[in-house]
Parts: sequence; structure tokens; C-alpha cells
Amino acid sequence: MKKILLLLLTSFAAINIIAQDSLKHCGADELRISTLKQNPKIAEAVIKRDDELEKFTHKFVSDFYNKKTREAVYIIPIVFHVIHNYGVENISDAQILDGLDILNKTFRKQLADTGSIVSAFKPLHADCGIEFRLAQLDPDGSCTSGITRIASPLTTIGDHSVKSLVHWPPNKYLNVYIVSNAAGLAGHCVWPADADTIPQWDGIVVGYNYIGSIGASNYTQSVALAHECGHYLNLQHIWGGNNVPGFYYYPCADPNKDCSIDDLVADTPPTIGWLSCNLNGASCGNTVDNVQNAMDYSYCNRMFTFGQKARMQACLNDTIADRNNLWQPANLAATGVLNFPAPLCKANFTSNKTVVCQGSSNIITFTNTSYNGTFTNTEWTFPGGNPASSNANSPIITYTAPGKYDVTLKVINGIDSMVITKSNYVSVLPSTGSVFPFTEGFETTASLDGLDWFSNSFDTINTWQLTSTASYSGTKSVMLNNFNNTMSTKDELYSKIINLTGAAPLNISFRYAYAKKDSSSSDRLQLYITNNCNNSWLQRLNLVSPVLETSSITASPFIPASSSEWKQASVLIPATYMTSGFRFKFVYTSNGGNNIYIDDINLDVNAGINSLDEIKSSFQLFPNPAGEQINISFTLTEAKKINISILNVLGQTIYNMGEENYSAGEHNVKLNSKDISGGMYFLQIADEITNFKKPLVIISN
Repeated sequence: MKKILLLLLTSFAAINIIAQDSLKHCGADELRISTLKQNPKIAEAVIKRDDELEKFTHKFVSDFYNKKTREAVYIIPIVFHVIHNYGVENISDAQILDGLDILNKTFRKQLADTGSIVSAFKPLHADCGIEFRLAQLDPDGSCTSGITRIASPLTTIGDHSVKSLVHWPPNKYLNVYIVSNAAGLAGHCVWPADADTIPQWDGIVVGYNYIGSIGASNYTQSVALAHECGHYLNLQHIWGGNNVPGFYYYPCADPNKDCSIDDLVADTPPTIGWLSCNLNGASCGNTVDNVQNAMDYSYCNRMFTFGQKARMQACLNDTIADRNNLWQPANLAATGVLNFPAPLCKANFTSNKTVVCQGSSNIITFTNTSYNGTFTNTEWTFPGGNPASSNANSPIITYTAPGKYDVTLKVINGIDSMVITKSNYVSVLPSTGSVFPFTEGFETTASLDGLDWFSNSFDTINTWQLTSTASYSGTKSVMLNNFNNTMSTKDELYSKIINLTGAAPLNISFRYAYAKKDSSSSDRLQLYITNNCNNSWLQRLNLVSPVLETSSITASPFIPASSSEWKQASVLIPATYMTSGFRFKFVYTSNGGNNIYIDDINLDVNAGINSLDEIKSSFQLFPNPAGEQINISFTLTEAKKINISILNVLGQTIYNMGEENYSAGEHNVKLNSKDISGGMYFLQIADEITNFKKPLVIISN
């Protein structure tokens, strides 16, 4: 076995993941072999643990068929960690619960379409006697919904690193991480032997669009979670050879696969595996393959066999990775899943929007997100709304009069009840806005929680606030106290309605001050505008380092001490946004940065200082140093004439594309530099008013 693994480690080459159209697949194999290849000591430990588990499994399976095993249902406490960056990956509780329902029905032989299983395999379709229940108590013993949410850029990476953000004890909970990108895969999981060796990696990572059949996912893709839970309980892919020590790796549907290598399950016939739902598919000498098996890549996965059931139950009875502790009565009590449904824990609600305009798009849908248990009654109160009260779980309320309004929800679960009131939760803006030109220096602004300005935080860590600590002019500005924030957070600052009807093309400009806390900081300030009250926003500026930085790295809380530590940003407001419902908002996304300040906001014909600021904010130059080709990308919201040229260190033009018209949208421009000698240059972007330059190094060709 050790010799075979060493062969794996020394002869491993890059393995391509075969996709069926746009569908992704499990990455457990690829991530595992990468780990073993890079860590020989870990590989040795995995060999030992896996060998121990296989010996135990062999005996357990034998006893299983001799009816010497436990018949009761195994209950596994599960927690879902949604790792998001405020995008579509922050899926709803409803989608997660739907995914959990499909998972349990797959394991308990309860899917509605099990009748479609190929007749040859219907007698082998097993109720696995395994149930996954949402944790009702967290590791500290506090009540929980079994769903946590953490904002982090790691969601776009989606490898084992997400587990460093939050990891409930794996001997008590199955940790499932929902991410934007599961390392380029549908999902991945470590086997029990690996988890026993690297317990901090124990758990499942799955893409947000492979959970459940609603929201961002669909029924076809929902099978991914049951597949990963199979790996979690020591099942290989149905075609076998999944980098388990002692087996070679075989990609799915490999026509050269050695059919004598199997998945260690007696009642799943040898197969090369399937990347499509070919119910007549046959390989390895079979009359028909078990294409609908949960451990295939067919995406019509419907079943586990009795042999797979025995193998998974063996895993739950072995000490490897403490899987045997998950279902013990003491742990079920500690995680709260015995009280199912659990007693009422917390009252809470959300809504599809919190800001509406008088007489336009003034309807809000509220959703009860209280937990736990089954609610016998819900009592909503909506001051200023119509209706003013409701008993629906998701009421739809209309607001007509300008103002700020509270919302109260009382939930009743038998004799228990809880109440939550969110003060000033709804903002109804007046239909008549301020007229242009508009200026704001915050000198007379009394609050950022009124109808002139209002802030919205996606977290409880910090929010926009008025300050007299620093300003570009006058004595006040707005700032986000971000120095002590170690989390990824997002905070918005909204303007009131401004009537721009009949205005000539205007610029919106503002001053800002920001410094990094350290070299790893990667904060972002964005400016959005809207021409209506439908909350449809257009991004106009996206300021990131180094453009966002106005001062050098500051290891203490940043406070701009002089006007030289401020910059001005300016951008044109498109003509289609000259309406009576114009608004704008600032969105600040923190990722380990420092404090940021905004002052002196202006909307006027002469407010701009640089008509190329928009291009600067989206401009990318790569590679740099460059060889024979230079790539440039930027985004425009309106058509513009631009000249792109290359200057030497004396400012002389040595390459000129000439002035060209660029339409609105994203642009990717390629320059041929093979005739330019190696050295230091500047790439210049210019319009009819001004220009900016970026350093460029060309490697000698």
C-alpha cells in the first residue's frame, strides 16, 4: 500500500476536471491527492488511519449482512456556515433548508422521483437510516438556527482556508461551508482518515448554487450535497480509485479505466462512471450501470445501495475522526437536536428593502426569520404602513407618508413568545427632492439617520458617522471608524432625493481621505447613482488601492492632518439620470483597512476636476513588465473619445494608437510592443481635456 501511494506522489500530473456543460463536479479527489503529494508525513498518517478504518469496515459490513448491527436511525448534527462577500452567495435560509430536506430525503429513500430509478437497481435502493438535523445549540450552549453567516473574501477561493474562519468542533457537528466558488468545483470534502489526521479541515465545502432546488440552485444541482456527505461517511466515487491509499486515481468516464478497481462496495457494479444521465449506460461488462447512484457524476443521482449504507454506518461506528461521537445521546443533547423542533429561541425578520419613495415603489415585503420551532402565531405592527398590522408570515406593506418608521414582530410558539422592534427600520423619502446645484459639507447636518442622509450597515461592527475630528473644509465630515475592524464588512451611506430634471450634464465630486493599516489592507469605496426609487443602482466609481490611498500606511487610527492627505474624485452623471428621482450612495467594503473620511460633496456643471477618473478606477495594465503584447482593460458608462499612447522617460511619444471612439461598457485593448526596445516607459490615456499615465516596463524582445 505504501509503495502504491509513493507511486501516486511521484507520478502525479495535473488532472483536468471534466464538466458536463456548465455543471461542476466534486473536487475531493483532486484536493486530496494535492495534499498527499505536498505532505508525505500526512500521507503516512492517512495510510495508517485508512487501513484501520478499512479493517473495521470489513467486519462491520459482514455483521451488517448478518443482522448484528444497530437498526436505529443515526442522527448527525449539522451546521451551515455561509461564507459570503455580500453577493448572491449569501443565499436565503429557505434555500438552505430546502437543501437539507433534499439531503435527508436522499438518505432516507424519500425522494418523490425514486420511482424513476432503473428497475435493475430498485431492489438495491436503501433507506440508509441516517438523518441530518440542524444544530439548535452552538458550541457554547447558546441557541442557534444552525446557520451562521460570515463575510470574507475567502468565499471566492473556497478551499480549506474557509474553515479557518469558523469551525465548530467536528466531533460534535458536521460543518458545511457554502461559498461563492468551491475551489472551482461543485463541492469538496475530506475523507474520515484525512479528517482524523487534519481535524481542522474536517467538513464539506459546497458552491452556493449547488444547495437546494430553489433560489440560486435547482433540483439537478441539489444532488451535490448528498454526494459530499457520502465522502464524509467514507464512500468513494462509484467508479473507484479515488486516491484512497491503495488505489490509483481515475477520472470519471475514463475509457481506459481498469474495471477490476472498484469502490469497495459489493452491490455497486464496476463502472467507468458517467458525466451525463445516460440511464442505458453500460461499461465494464455490465448490462446496465448504476448511473443514478449518489456517488456518480451523472446529475440524476437518486439512491444509495445497501452496501453503501453498511459502509457509511461502519464509518459512524468507528473512532476515526470521531464520527462515532456525532450520534451519541450526550452529543445530540449538547447540540440541541433531540428537542426537534426546538423551543423558541429568537425573534427576527428581514425585508426586500428598507428605503422607498413616496408614491413610487413604496411596497415592502417582510419575512419572518425567527427561530426555532413551529410558530403558532405571528403578530406584526407597522406604524405608517398599510395594513398597520398583520398575522402573515411574509406580509406585504405599502407606505405613503414620508418619514422614518419602526417595525415590530411578535412570534408565539405555544406558550412561549418573543418580540423584536427595529427602530427607524423603514425610510419613506418625499416625492419632491432638493434642487441642484447640490452641495454638502456636513456642517449643518444633525444626523445620518434622518431623511436627508441615512446609513445602512450590513453588520453590527460599525457604521457611517458624523465627525469633527477631521475635515477638508469647515469643521465636520463623515467617517467610518474602521481601524479596529478585523472582519470583512459593508456599509452604505445614502443621499436624499435630488431633482435633476432639466439639468445640463452634471458632475458629482467629493473629497476623501484614507490610509492603509498595513500592506495587506484591501478596502474599497464605491459610488452608485439611481434615477428612480426602484433600488436599481449604477456603479460610477470603484476606488481601490492605490487610487483609494491618500496617505502612507498608518499603523494607528488614521486621521488626516492636512489638506494634502485628501483627494478629490469626480465623475459625470449620464443624461438619462437627470430625473426628479436622482439619488446617490457611497458603499464602503472593509477588508483589514483603516478609517475613511468623506467631505465636500458637489453636484454641479463645474464640479469635476478630471474627466478620466472613471477610467482610472477600473483601469488595469497587464502584464507589467510586458513582452510582445500589452493588455489594457477599463470600463465606461458613456461613449468617449480616448487616445492611448506610449511615452519614453523624456515624455516623447514612441507609439500612438490615435484617438478612437469607445462605447459604453467594458473594453479590452491589446497593444503590440514587439518593435519597442526593452526599458522603462509610460502608458498614457488621454481625452480632450486631460490625461493620466501609468509606469510600464517592456522586456527586451
